[in-house]
Amino acid sequence: MSTTTEKKPRLTTSAMIASIAAEGQRTVAAPFGHALVQAAAQRPEIVGMTADLSKYTDLHIFAQAYPDRHFQMGMAEQLLMGAAGGMAKEGFIPFATTYAVFATRRAYDFIHQVIAEENLNVKIAAALPGLTTGYGPSHQATEDLALMRGIPGLTIIDPCDALDTQQAVAAAAAHQGPVYMRLLRGKVPLVLDEYDYQFELGKAKRLRDGNDVLIISSGIMTMRALEVAEAMSGGCASVAVLHVPTIKPLDEATLIAECRRPGRLVVVAENHSVVGGLGEAVAGTLLRAQICPVFRQIGLPDQFLDAGALPTLHDRYGISTETMIAAIKHWLA
Repeated sequence: MSTTTEKKPRLTTSAMIASIAAEGQRTVAAPFGHALVQAAAQRPEIVGMTADLSKYTDLHIFAQAYPDRHFQMGMAEQLLMGAAGGMAKEGFIPFATTYAVFATRRAYDFIHQVIAEENLNVKIAAALPGLTTGYGPSHQATEDLALMRGIPGLTIIDPCDALDTQQAVAAAAAHQGPVYMRLLRGKVPLVLDEYDYQFELGKAKRLRDGNDVLIISSGIMTMRALEVAEAMSGGCASVAVLHVPTIKPLDEATLIAECRRPGRLVVVAENHSVVGGLGEAVAGTLLRAQICPVFRQIGLPDQFLDAGALPTLHDRYGISTETMIAAIKHWLA
């Protein structure tokens, strides 16, 4: 009997910042940057602002098209948010980009006091949300939704793929008021075009139906949920997927209607801490409506996460497709 075991390929440091796209998956390069250029062609009041991260938030695409409407604020996120508020007061529509950790943790008070309290028309596009970088807690925005959900009047968007991102940019530009959008950058997967999908601000969309499990998801976890549903469709379980791209305001009517259907395990999957994100928002909605399905959460643990290669970390913390399938099978059993 052979004692040889198959070894997985050794992951290099580049896997800490690798694309979230699977090998061979269709992608679109810089969907945010290109969508912002398209929106700016129709809206001359749009300006792009960043804190020394144009290249790493895909704002450089906008800067190349509209150099006179691009503002580099340096490594000063509080200044970025304050200046964006000032631009909005003068009638511009600033899209302010940085990493999610810097926007939410470093500039929170400026977003709260300068932008949100005055209901200014600032759009914050925050890259590397949740566990989309392997560079440890200093760069992993695992609690950004919990922080931003507490700000009154702030619209929060968590797009799934390139199509969602492109359409969300246009919707954010048209919306009057402050927006926080989790930003997918670089080579972003394209999946929702296969589901006749159209982003609508404040609306959840059922992408697949199923009788045994309902996965309620946002962001990259909707991609994973669709993979789970397909993998389990061969007789294991019938899995529905409800995509919730707008975290706030939450589409409570659709959530209640879907969760009223009897006999389904309800699983909320999010690329965020299990504390304060989509899972707790859905749970609160269901309790207030006196709907009590069997309810489970797939999300990041309430702890500071390790640094390392993203595929390894996604397995470790339970948000990879394989670990999701194992968890759902366990709960069904």
